[in-house]
Amino acid sequence: MTVLENIVGEHAERSAALWAQRDSLALDDPPDLETVRAIDDRLEINLDGLRAAGLAAWPCVLALDEEAPGKGELFVMAWTALEFETADHVAKVVEIGRTAIDGPGGLLGALAWHEPRKIAAWARTWIDEGDSFKRLLGMSACLAHGVDPKQVLLQRLRDPDTSVRIVSLRLAAKLRRADLTAEIANALTDEDQQVRFWAAWTLNELGQSGPGLAELRRTVERDDLNAVVALRAVVKATPVKEVRSWIGTLLRLPQSAAFGVRAAGMLGDRAILPWLIEQMGDPAVAVAAGASLLELFPEARLAGDLFTNDPDAAGTHFTEYFGDRIARVPLKDGVLKWARRQGYVQ
Repeated sequence: MTVLENIVGEHAERSAALWAQRDSLALDDPPDLETVRAIDDRLEINLDGLRAAGLAAWPCVLALDEEAPGKGELFVMAWTALEFETADHVAKVVEIGRTAIDGPGGLLGALAWHEPRKIAAWARTWIDEGDSFKRLLGMSACLAHGVDPKQVLLQRLRDPDTSVRIVSLRLAAKLRRADLTAEIANALTDEDQQVRFWAAWTLNELGQSGPGLAELRRTVERDDLNAVVALRAVVKATPVKEVRSWIGTLLRLPQSAAFGVRAAGMLGDRAILPWLIEQMGDPAVAVAAGASLLELFPEARLAGDLFTNDPDAAGTHFTEYFGDRIARVPLKDGVLKWARRQGYVQ
């Protein structure tokens, strides 16, 4: 291997690891956006290294994905193919993304990372493709960059592919396409639960929460996928007095108590800190209490010693509750000491 190949390989490996890390952090509840931004700066430096290598980078990124395929490696390969606008390479990446074990997230991430002008030609072609995966890529690119595909959006809301319908609903919300409200409301009766959820969420974003509010609440109460997203939508759309009553109902039921604790943190009332700290002693709701702490007091991240990934450190009852599951839980006593030092509690 030449010196150039070694250098390019290092940039590719670092880019893959950094993007995978930032993607995971961005999905945290709540996300640590400061850390994500810091990673983005480091990632761009390494992508510059690939950019400087030109097409000579392609064999290196391809070998990286073949040796250890993952979402970060797919991101780097897709970014490189799109950066140099090579049709054969882009076609190869699309096929790899189609069957990727971790899903196409890395490919979607590359579309989001590039400037719209860089990917515009691909996206315009893909949104009208007979291939549903390419339609998904095209609509995802529109979603990432807030591009309005005009009348095509209505067609994609009726797309036979579930994933395309979901992305199209989210795009309608982002673009504030209130003219599509009736079509979006029709999706509340879709046979797919995820489509129904995103239809309800989109109506909520468009200020038409009434028809879909029951679906959003059901998503929370059933602890379905996207339950936290649904929770925030309900809190956003519901009058404070009514949402507090609903939170009380969630707290009374063991299966939904964690969502009650999490919803309380979404109301923006920092006065609940003593109550939150008490909840941190209960393994069933401690993770939710920790998330609410970080939402209400983002400065708590700077303390560095308020959370643990080892439930044993929180007590034997945490060990018994979590077993072999990985969980990041707040340390009740540590949080209490921190809150007293900050003057937040007596």
